[in-house]
Amino acid sequence: MTESLGQAPPAQPAGQSTAPGVVAALFDVDNTILRGASVFHLGVGLFRRRLLSLRDIVRFSRMNLRYMLFGESDSGVAAARTHSLDAIRGQPVAQMVAVAEEVWDEVLAARVFPGAKDLVDEHLARGHEVWLVSASPTAVVDLLAARVGATGGLGTEAEAVDGYFTGRLVGGLLHGPAKATAAKALAQARGFDLEACYAYGDSANDIPILSLVGHPCGINPDRRLRRYCRQRRWPMREFRDQRRAVRRSLRAVSRVGAVWALWVVIQRFRRGWRRRPGRR
Repeated sequence: MTESLGQAPPAQPAGQSTAPGVVAALFDVDNTILRGASVFHLGVGLFRRRLLSLRDIVRFSRMNLRYMLFGESDSGVAAARTHSLDAIRGQPVAQMVAVAEEVWDEVLAARVFPGAKDLVDEHLARGHEVWLVSASPTAVVDLLAARVGATGGLGTEAEAVDGYFTGRLVGGLLHGPAKATAAKALAQARGFDLEACYAYGDSANDIPILSLVGHPCGINPDRRLRRYCRQRRWPMREFRDQRRAVRRSLRAVSRVGAVWALWVVIQRFRRGWRRRPGRR
């Protein structure tokens, strides 16, 4: 049974040594704290600054649309990983961090679910540590953690050499069972009592980390996680405005469709131009 959250002594300052048995709340990011996929919004920011191509942004748009309409899938996460690594190969790390900060101010701050932010604040008020655990890049997770007041964050680490991304990962993608493994290591290092801890996620892929703690909860759960929560009698919370979500999805369909159509036209024009008589 999940206990209700109430007021409590102030949270322990981040970075201070943690006593054994401390309680932590572990939050997924995309569609749990933040509406949509954080990588997509970062990609849009990079595209506007001419650091990504039109082809890159079309791919990210299609992935984000599928995610908003149908939830997370293993194939979608794998595709996002591949495209993300390809897109940032050769990019300066410092520039990526700077763009992420600008994207937060321009877009992401307004996409935080107020209910999720309230939940983070309630945990902190009780003296709990709050950690974001996400497959999103470490730089993005660290930024989001700092902006929502969390203790810290765990994310997927992209390899960098001499200040530039190589297009490879350090370790694996922090997704599915890997989240649970990272949470266990964090608990050991920080002295968390996992049975007393909380975890929040939106996807069936979050079941491993949700199952790890004594107080799991589905936030804006997808169909599979909703069914699993009902079977296990786990609590669920919905922070989305469903009517607005439908309207946003329809607008996203129109925008992505228009961009994709434009891309097809451009490609066909280029092929036709190359085939014109007299051209080599």
